[in-house]
Amino acid sequence: MSGFNIYLTGVGGQGIGLISEVLMRAVDHAGLNVMAVDTHGLAQRGGVVVSQIKTGEELHSPLSFRGEADIVISLERNEALRAAITALKDGGTLIYYNTSWQPLPVRLGSAEEISETSIDEYCKKHKIKVIRVDDRELEDVRMQNIVVLANIDKNNLVPGVTTAHYQEAMGDLLGGAILEKNITLFEEEREAD
Repeated sequence: MSGFNIYLTGVGGQGIGLISEVLMRAVDHAGLNVMAVDTHGLAQRGGVVVSQIKTGEELHSPLSFRGEADIVISLERNEALRAAITALKDGGTLIYYNTSWQPLPVRLGSAEEISETSIDEYCKKHKIKVIRVDDRELEDVRMQNIVVLANIDKNNLVPGVTTAHYQEAMGDLLGGAILEKNITLFEEEREAD
């Protein structure tokens, strides 16, 4: 593989750090070269969190230039559209969890909330494949990242990485009842229609 760029985004408290680390370790478990970097900003205050992962033969930096990401993974709608516009290449893939953690301008009434339609219209113009993840029955909203991860696996979005690699990576990072709960949700979501 010559190179594959992954751009992850969300807001503080959504679990971007965990999904990023699982993805990076899964790529490593697949035997592929990988580099990653996180930008947390005001993560604890609901600020934007960004992670970038790059895999391929010759890696010099985990950062990709504007419009170079092969896939954007977002844990909420507002950041999904922003990242699609700034990071995703035409013809890439956008996968996002369909929820909104309203940014400050939306809460103050100076901007409108991003809708599914806005995302769909932008992506259609740029030939971007859109995968919208929406689990209304999710008992613990802190596990939205695992639902998205399962859909990444189900749709084979990261070349060379298999279900076993994702599960092994989760095992590296989690343990006991937490690991069991995450693996169970991951497998259930993979099997869901």
